[in-house]
Amino acid sequence: MEYFKKILRFAKPYSKYGYLNIFFNILYSLFSALSFAALIPMLNVLFDKTEQLKEPPVFRGFGNAKDYFMDSMNYKVSQYSGDDEMKGLILVIGLVLILFLLKNLFNYLAMYFITFLRNGVLKDIRNKMYSKITELPISYYSEKRKGDVIARITSDVLEIQHSFLSILELIVRDPLTILFTIIVMFLISVKLTLFVFIFIPLAGALISRVGKSLKKQSDNVQREQGQFLSIVEETLGGLRVIKAFNAESRFYNTFKASTGRFFKFSNILLNRQNLASPIGEFLGILVIGVLLWFGGKMVLIDGTLDAASFIAYMGLSYNILTPAKSISKASYGVKKGNAAAERVLEILETENPITDKPDAIEKSSFANGITLKNVSFKYEDDYVLKHFDLTVPKGETVALVGQSGSGKSTIANLVTRFYDVNEGEIKIDGTDIKDITKKSLRQLMGLVTQDSILFNDSVAKNISLGKETASREEIMEAAKIANAHEFIEGLPKGYDTNIGDGGNKLSGGQKQRLSIARAVLKNPPIMILDEATSALDTESERLVQDALEKMMRNRTSIVIAHRLSTIQNANKIVVLQKGEIVEQGSHTELLAQNGVYKKLVDMQSLAG
Repeated sequence: MEYFKKILRFAKPYSKYGYLNIFFNILYSLFSALSFAALIPMLNVLFDKTEQLKEPPVFRGFGNAKDYFMDSMNYKVSQYSGDDEMKGLILVIGLVLILFLLKNLFNYLAMYFITFLRNGVLKDIRNKMYSKITELPISYYSEKRKGDVIARITSDVLEIQHSFLSILELIVRDPLTILFTIIVMFLISVKLTLFVFIFIPLAGALISRVGKSLKKQSDNVQREQGQFLSIVEETLGGLRVIKAFNAESRFYNTFKASTGRFFKFSNILLNRQNLASPIGEFLGILVIGVLLWFGGKMVLIDGTLDAASFIAYMGLSYNILTPAKSISKASYGVKKGNAAAERVLEILETENPITDKPDAIEKSSFANGITLKNVSFKYEDDYVLKHFDLTVPKGETVALVGQSGSGKSTIANLVTRFYDVNEGEIKIDGTDIKDITKKSLRQLMGLVTQDSILFNDSVAKNISLGKETASREEIMEAAKIANAHEFIEGLPKGYDTNIGDGGNKLSGGQKQRLSIARAVLKNPPIMILDEATSALDTESERLVQDALEKMMRNRTSIVIAHRLSTIQNANKIVVLQKGEIVEQGSHTELLAQNGVYKKLVDMQSLAG
């Protein structure tokens, strides 16, 4: 129930719907019991057992409530029908119909209001999860499969709605239906009702035995669903490579093995769950069978119960069966919902290690430069950067070069605070970036990466990602600086053309130029270029490089370069090796040193 309480906090904004649901459920439960009790006078009229009462009965306390109710009904029937018994029958039939109509009307109204609560909670949990997914650091997703996260925000949240939130309907309605029905049953016959209670603990014991293993089985099902969704996500992302290497069968076999496990776990779970209904039904019929024997004996032999009351009593006992079965199913729902809620809350309660300090400042300007002082950082066990020092003065371009794994991209991740340093500090204008709000820090920076990350939307929407209020003229101006305006104009709908999932309708060079246009429109004082031209052909590289040079004018830039020809004009080139600076200086100075940088230039010249 611990998870249930945590999920219930999402119901607070919709509490008025919960109270309305409770109110109408109380009425439903009351009329549910009364509608069966009203059958007694109707049956008495049919069996000609109705006494003709000329005076209205007097209420003599709750101990005689049953007699008062019966005498009141008989008096009304006597008054209305006179000597015509059909009139009396029509009256009691009308009463029964009205009671059943009200019962079902209140049931509908109770379900109507709980719908807003259930769907509202579903919406808010999903919104909270999405907010948390975007808030958590990039490092979180290096450990989690994307498909598993997708499974949690879709199927697990739905499971919470089906299991936990359906219990909200049952908490009031079904227990009260049973309570009111039992009160009426006691009024009809105390002896018979006490006899019924002997069998209730037996039913509860059997049902709880079945439900104990459901949480574990449900957990297996949901985890496996996350597994095969991850396979689908990876397949769609890498379809070109899978086809090129004829690896379709390998991925199919991996997916088939996952769905096979899902099939096995689902069968176990559903078969256990399906036991609830037949066990509940059989126990109910068993109780009714014993009731027929014991109650029949009271009517036929002992004469302590009249036939009309006994038939109504049987209807009331059946009226307990449906809510009792619902409660038993709900107990299974709690077990299943527990597993889903645990997975959802695991994400919602994950602490974000990269947070704003309570007194963090909003920084809106950039005046002097960026300083990395004695910075050490590791992703897991081994340090990627060790005692790293670097100063990037305002208005200058500093290039970082070195072999793969030397720590170049790590510096971009640390300056943008996608990760926090393990040791040392990074300062902007003398202020530690940990003392600046993440939003204002990233507002000072533009990022162009090697992989052009675009979204399934129009060209204009992709360019205006960092400035949603941008006019069409501003968007076009940014595209012109990025050498993208010409090819955009040639698209079917120009700037309103949808570029497909990940921008797959465009070439690599076109995608990169859109990424540059996006950074230009944001117009930040600091620009970070992470191998922005390494994946392009020569002609695209020339256009992109020209766009980058236009963009970097009058800006402070950190350029992570793979192709050394693109950074010859940098104010300073820093050569990295295994997380440490081995050389730094201008292009000319480094060539004169005849060291690591010279070797890298010569290797690329030969490769070219």
